[in-house]
Amino acid sequence: MNVLIPSALQSYTGAAEVEAHGGSLAELLEDLDARYPGIRFRMVDEQDRFRRHMRCFVNGAQVYDLGMALLPGDEVIIIQALSGG
Repeated sequence: MNVLIPSALQSYTGAAEVEAHGGSLAELLEDLDARYPGIRFRMVDEQDRFRRHMRCFVNGAQVYDLGMALLPGDEVIIIQALSGG
C-alpha cells in the first residue's frame, strides 16, 4: 500500500512516498522498519504507542491503534507535528 512519509523521516526512506505491506498498521510499520532500519522507533515508543509528535491517518481518518487492520488499497499518511515557539 501507499505510505506518505513526512520530510523529517525522509532521511530514512529517501522519498516522500513508499510502498509497504502488512495486514495491520503494526505489520506495516515492521515492514517499513525492515527496509528502513530505525524508522519505526522514530514513530512508535517503547509502549507501542505513537509518539506524541507523530500522527497517522488511514484513508483520511486519524488512527491511534497499531492493531488496526489494513487492506491492500489503503493509503497511510504519517505526519510529524511541529512544535516550538
